[in-house]
Amino acid sequence: MKIGMICYPTYGGSGIVATELGQELANRGHEIHFISYAMPMRLDTFKDNIYYHEVEIPHYPLFEFHLYTLALTGKILDVIKYENLDIIHAHYAIPHAISGILTKQIIGDSRVKLVTTLHGTDITLIGMEPAFNPIVKYSLENSDAITSVSKYLKDKTYQNFNIEKEISVVPNFIDTKLYKRNECKNVKKHLSSKDEIILMHISNFRQVKRVPDTILILKEILDAGLPAKLVLIGDGPERNETERLARELNIIDNVKFLGKQNAFIELLSCADIFLLPSQSESFGLSALEAMACGVPVVASNIGGIPEVVVHGETGYLAELGDTKRMAKYVIDLVTNSKKWQIFSDNSIKRAAKEFEISKIIPHYENIYNNLMNS
Repeated sequence: MKIGMICYPTYGGSGIVATELGQELANRGHEIHFISYAMPMRLDTFKDNIYYHEVEIPHYPLFEFHLYTLALTGKILDVIKYENLDIIHAHYAIPHAISGILTKQIIGDSRVKLVTTLHGTDITLIGMEPAFNPIVKYSLENSDAITSVSKYLKDKTYQNFNIEKEISVVPNFIDTKLYKRNECKNVKKHLSSKDEIILMHISNFRQVKRVPDTILILKEILDAGLPAKLVLIGDGPERNETERLARELNIIDNVKFLGKQNAFIELLSCADIFLLPSQSESFGLSALEAMACGVPVVASNIGGIPEVVVHGETGYLAELGDTKRMAKYVIDLVTNSKKWQIFSDNSIKRAAKEFEISKIIPHYENIYNNLMNS
């Protein structure tokens, strides 16, 4: 099949999932055409059946704001015309699914099918804005198939938009041949001293990630007398507040801000505990990546996280904002090496059993095939 993959190219989970989905589909013989305003971050290897089409956004003095939805529609039309796509797979309802619907209406060809994958904020945040709610609802009702990355997000979609169309839960995935715990002595010596435990957090530092909570957790652990280093990977609007809090609590020397990184596997392999104190998380891809690298996760008990992290087996879950409880869970694990090893082994096994990429991709292929045969 020829599949157009419409996604954001950035560090967010949806862009990562879309890119790795496209790459694995290409490995299975499909022809993949990525369509976005920039090269997807993880599209960093050459394959002769993967193509990238950049969306060029026109700039006219008359238009105060960029017309990305229309520019994207025009690019999808162009790719369909010259590459004969079978499937448009839109990651996010706004603007990607809307552009896909406009494309289908313009070409008037029912043969080209639109699959919309919901990743989270398009339903739980943007979609709840009064101006966008009916647009998201329209995009869902006019997609040929809808998938969501968790049961939580599926239920939330039905609750918020009152649609009757079937939503298939296809969870995010991990390639456990790549994501596995490696020897990291050369990296670890740059992150901490020999006796320090390493806490780690990876995100885009948006407010919903509650990155400053990781500082509060670290403070509790240091106050308990445990030597620790917090490694923060990523960047975004909450970084300044996080740095300010670390300075205010006089623990800035115990925090390493690494900014945006691509060497996730090497870095995660050095971690003792992964922290995910988010207030909104439809799946928790970073938690899954940590688990595949043998890192127990301490997280907030919200959204789709409990579908990934099993409390008391692969990590611990606490109420939102309960940093003291999260710190106690961290201490419980890092002070008991036998227990930590059990949790680490459980994490690796769960990632492989439930979320291995080779087990998840066929679900998407079945959806594509059913649409093409309908």
